[in-house]
Amino acid sequence: MNHFILAFDQGTTSSRAILIGHNGHIVSMAQKEFTQIYPFPGWVEHDPEEIWSTQAGVAGEAIAKAGVANNTIAAIGITNQRETTVVWNRKTGKPIYNAIVWQDRRTSDYCNQLKNNGQSDCILDKTGLIIDAYFSATKIKWILDNVKGARKQAENGELAFGTIDSWLVWKLTRGALHITDVSNASRTMLFNIHTLEWDIELLSLFDVPQSMLPQVRSSSENYGVTSIDQLPGIPIAGIAGDQQASLFGQMCIEPGMVKNTYGTGCFMMMNIGNKPIVSKSKLLTTIAWKIGEQTQYALEGSIFIAGAVVQWLRDGLAIIKESQDIERLAATVKSSEGVYFVPAFAGLGAPHWNQEARGMLVGITRGTKAAHIAHAALDSIAYQTLEVLIAMQKDSGIDIRELRVDGGATVNNALMQFQSDLLQADVIRPKITETTAMGAAYLAGLAVKFWSDIPDLKHHWQVDRVFAPKIEPEKNHQLIKGWHRAVNASKAWANDSE
Repeated sequence: MNHFILAFDQGTTSSRAILIGHNGHIVSMAQKEFTQIYPFPGWVEHDPEEIWSTQAGVAGEAIAKAGVANNTIAAIGITNQRETTVVWNRKTGKPIYNAIVWQDRRTSDYCNQLKNNGQSDCILDKTGLIIDAYFSATKIKWILDNVKGARKQAENGELAFGTIDSWLVWKLTRGALHITDVSNASRTMLFNIHTLEWDIELLSLFDVPQSMLPQVRSSSENYGVTSIDQLPGIPIAGIAGDQQASLFGQMCIEPGMVKNTYGTGCFMMMNIGNKPIVSKSKLLTTIAWKIGEQTQYALEGSIFIAGAVVQWLRDGLAIIKESQDIERLAATVKSSEGVYFVPAFAGLGAPHWNQEARGMLVGITRGTKAAHIAHAALDSIAYQTLEVLIAMQKDSGIDIRELRVDGGATVNNALMQFQSDLLQADVIRPKITETTAMGAAYLAGLAVKFWSDIPDLKHHWQVDRVFAPKIEPEKNHQLIKGWHRAVNASKAWANDSE
């Protein structure tokens, strides 16, 4: 009877549900965008109830499209936008504030205080993370400090905190389960990646009551069953943050294997095996997944703005009507002709970690057209990826000759070719690029024996196209030199001294 796995892929701009068959093929899919809330410059919020309603809605839609019964679904796997923070009342189940999104910068000043107070090394040693407003801890503290009565409620054990995976499981089980997995926990800046436990010292530092926190579980196990009318009695059996799920979905299961996901942000991740490596290049050390008793770690470089730069050209500048129009517009010119676009709308991520840097468009001449700006915007995604890959090679000592790619922008052949040229490495696009959802499905399927083991999964990953470098090294060098100048201009703008 159990012919399918249902994957929840809860992203930054949309909720998706994908039904996957035993052969690893996608049977049906549904997607719905939800509201982005910007109360002030640098603030980004979501309505948790809208996230839930859209996610539940697309799940029902995907099942209806396939024309299958609920009892044919073997398990649900969940993958989610990471770090985004929800705090809700345990009795009512209602959020006490909007979800504060990973992109939100409202706690940047507090993060700078922590750095100035000498907390960087302690946090890095325990969590593998660099102090930044990106992570959940400072977002929780902000809610407790700024929502009336919140701190007292939290101290009385009345509030629950969760990243989006926790919120979805809570809703699916009508509050019976308050859990997260190790991959999501490792993104909160409250979790010790060595002991695999919430860290008492960090909870004290951020003034977060331990009673708020979810129970931390592995990434692949039968956590419990759903108890909502729409999806009754289905095991929830896999959870991983979106980038870790993508790493698993790309079958990067051996140390040294690397993937890059091109989404709202851009996230490169390298499997480093069962022992964490502390980065010397400002990368993050994070937990990839835990299956059984085996914990895998990864190095990660986070680029805040990738696909979001295309959305900005669409919504902010209105030089394109639909996101997919950018490839056609950019293709009307051979190159950006010396125009560089540094999309530091929310500061610079790895390997710079400069919270104050801001977007920069340089090299403009009288002949610059919308097409050159569009070209430069796409190029910026590849340049940022190059910087992270170089840092990864330094930290790991591994010469990376292959990059597995997924996410929306990978359909853009010109971008993928430019990426290969810059990296001087093969860029490999799989046939199924929905690797984030596939990773969640694989983790859930393993837990309920839908698939027998990891080798059983490996043959589902198939190559669609390999992009090999074609550019002359000297031309490559000049392009990269220009990018570095543009990034330095962005950093100089952030320095308000004359």
